[in-house]
Amino acid sequence: MSEKEQAKIRRIASTKPMNLLMRDYFVELAEASEDPSKKIAWCTSVGPAELLRAFGFHVYFPENHGAMIGSARLAAEVIPRANALGYSPDICSYLTSDVGAFLAGQSPMTKVDDRIKGVPRPDVLVFSTNQCRDVQDWFQWYGRHFGVPVIGVHSYRGIGEVRDVHVKAVAGQIEALVPELERVSGTRFDIDRLRETVALSRRCSDLWKEVLDTAAARPAPLTFFDGTILMGPAVVLRGDRRANEFYEVLLAELRERISKREGAVEGERFRIYWEGMPVWGRLRANATLFIEKAACVVASTYCNSWIFQAFDPRDPFTSMARAYTELFIVRDDTYKEKYIDAMVDFFSVDGIIFHDAKTCPNNSNSRYGMPQRYVENKGIPTLVVNGDLNDMRLVSDEQMTTNIEAFIEQLAERRG
Repeated sequence: MSEKEQAKIRRIASTKPMNLLMRDYFVELAEASEDPSKKIAWCTSVGPAELLRAFGFHVYFPENHGAMIGSARLAAEVIPRANALGYSPDICSYLTSDVGAFLAGQSPMTKVDDRIKGVPRPDVLVFSTNQCRDVQDWFQWYGRHFGVPVIGVHSYRGIGEVRDVHVKAVAGQIEALVPELERVSGTRFDIDRLRETVALSRRCSDLWKEVLDTAAARPAPLTFFDGTILMGPAVVLRGDRRANEFYEVLLAELRERISKREGAVEGERFRIYWEGMPVWGRLRANATLFIEKAACVVASTYCNSWIFQAFDPRDPFTSMARAYTELFIVRDDTYKEKYIDAMVDFFSVDGIIFHDAKTCPNNSNSRYGMPQRYVENKGIPTLVVNGDLNDMRLVSDEQMTTNIEAFIEQLAERRG
């Protein structure tokens, strides 16, 4: 990145301690992988991590690793290895990136610390299909490779109102995981440990929401692109006290920025909502593009996906089931549009950008007319950008830049 670009991106100081925290997390996984007395569970990013931590597992999240591969711009190099196994180029590029990198013996984690040699060996893999079926197939591949059990929760999809019948069914599936986790961990289930972990996760969720909500200020103290990095502890360390301690520090820094009217984007003129997945291999380029146009991407569905306000330590199984069933990604379009409406109002958004990620249909909401409905019914300008979360062969930098620049010009014309 040029000196000009560096001067434009206002660094958040708390990113440095977060990087140290994430390094410690990855090193702990690497050390646990070499210690027969310690157990490792792989978990989907919005799976029942609290239950796993209550059993004492070290918890690893392959989707986080997939995002790291995308950010390192390694995906296009390794995806063909997974394609050769029969995994279509059209399915989740987190899956194909991660499996391909494993087959190639590569991992961005090895760049974090010399003690990390690769992904940690699992003792059990635990999935939830509340995101998509891809995670189940992904985990089953590793289960076959390592010869370890794969267990999980099958969620509902396309839900309007989350009803008690949904919650009861999912809670029952989470409870049904307990006997196998007892067997693998060699530890008896302790409801008090689960309650403590759920309480920590709830606190993490509340703090993360407060962090993201600071972007309602004018000028916003952080952007969506900052959020995609700062969300790391909320994803991989919820239920761990260290995540909460970090977000308290970050929140204090952002509040200080607000008090000093220090915006993430100098001369902020436009406020944009990003709907869909990040383009991991273009985070820096996209962040710089918006900054150059005095546009702040103030909020996103993606970063808010790790806010679980239903967590209640008094009723851990039921509240976990509700939290993991209320996710935006599993809801119907009526719910999603109401949710985005509330976000647009709260963050004073001028326009919405929908990212149609080629390999992530489950988290692309531009394919059934939603952007057009926003223009017709709400008068909110929208733009659909075609790309992908990881596979940069599906991204046209020139087209994306041209379309975003034209969209911001449209917002300027509306303002007059």
